[in-house]
Amino acid sequence: MYRSSNIVARVFDRQICTPAPGTSVHHARRFYENLVPSHTVYEVECPDHSFRKFTDDGQYLISFSRNHQELIVYRPRWLSFSCKDEDCDKHDLPSRAKRFDSFFSQLYCVPLASCNELICKDFFLYMESNQFGLFATSTAQIHDAPAVGGAVHGVPSIEKITFHLLRLEDGEILDKKVFSNDFVNLTHNMGVFLYDDLLAIVSLRYQTIHILQIRDSGNLVDVRAIGEFCREDDELFLNSNAQGMAFSDKNKQLQLPGNHIENHMHQGQPNLGNSFLSGIKQRLLSFIFQGLWNEERDDTLRIQRLRKKFYFHFQDYVDLIIWKVQFLDRHHLLIKFGSVDGGVSRNADHHPAFVAVYNMDTTEIVSFYQNSADELYLLFEQFCDHFHATSRNSMYMNFISSHSNNIHALEQLRSIKDKASSSAQFVKKMLASLPFSCQSQSPSPYFDQSLFRFDDKVYY
Repeated sequence: MYRSSNIVARVFDRQICTPAPGTSVHHARRFYENLVPSHTVYEVECPDHSFRKFTDDGQYLISFSRNHQELIVYRPRWLSFSCKDEDCDKHDLPSRAKRFDSFFSQLYCVPLASCNELICKDFFLYMESNQFGLFATSTAQIHDAPAVGGAVHGVPSIEKITFHLLRLEDGEILDKKVFSNDFVNLTHNMGVFLYDDLLAIVSLRYQTIHILQIRDSGNLVDVRAIGEFCREDDELFLNSNAQGMAFSDKNKQLQLPGNHIENHMHQGQPNLGNSFLSGIKQRLLSFIFQGLWNEERDDTLRIQRLRKKFYFHFQDYVDLIIWKVQFLDRHHLLIKFGSVDGGVSRNADHHPAFVAVYNMDTTEIVSFYQNSADELYLLFEQFCDHFHATSRNSMYMNFISSHSNNIHALEQLRSIKDKASSSAQFVKKMLASLPFSCQSQSPSPYFDQSLFRFDDKVYY
């Protein structure tokens, strides 16, 4: 259908024409075809700040001071200059156009970091429904920290990581969450995922997924911790069972000769830390075992398959650690597992990895794939939108282009696939992005591939 390039005609058309049911948002986004950025202003007098990003609704511009101690938030002034002539490109903008304050007004400047902490400039999450912003500060990394208290050997330690929840309207700090002697990967929001009012924070050092809820009042409330234990009463059950075992062993030892009592009492003391794998690891091993068990009906073939596929790789599965997590919905998590080296590496794409779907309600692993599995790639190609957990409060987040909802994106993906020298390497490269980092995609209509063509290598 022909659409006029005249913005006035488009305004009149918008007034008198009613879009088809269910297409009102698409119809409104088409208006941006007449509002395309076409001019860049150079040598603008900008404040000496580190600019992070705009919020997805365009209401705030987030920046940090150069010493990474303060948060500075601006609000756009929107359109500031206009031209009435037909050929505006020939006219120079007024001198005020080269000033930053002609386009943005500073709302406030808030100190976040203490003297020994720095703001993590690559981390910021925005909760649009309440206009809350989540920021993080941390002390320096300790790369050779000893693995004590159940920590994973080889993972660095940070003495203090603080998450700050702010109301962006006025900069008031509403709540804080502190992690001590831990490690959370804050680069590009990799270790934290926000879905509606639920927040998942991955402790790499202690292999725990902390689930928190952000209340409307601005409080960060602990919901559950998934890792060593999966259910809320797992720790209570194990401790009570250990006490029962210790009491039973003590009664048996009293019946032994006196010269053996001390030795047996020492051997009989329960050591849960060394006796059990973590709850999430036990769920994973059980799922792998049951899957292989059900693949064969003959007992002899079943045992042979278990020896080859499970017991031979048992220690490899045990050594897997959680790298990254994202919400698929309010009940399911997509968890990425891999080696310790890959978890702390800047480029983990070269390390073997696995992804699993975990049901938080039933505490069960639902599915498990290697990151080079063709079956997983087919799901990713056909149902990519299901891997993007979008907030139910942000309608426009549902209109991000992907190869499962846009024919142009699908054609581009297939073109890349046809040009790939190795199908296996292509699959592994595409699946390396799973799980997706939180708020890593822009809902801007200018990135809508049904409206515009662009090179994502240039603009992202």
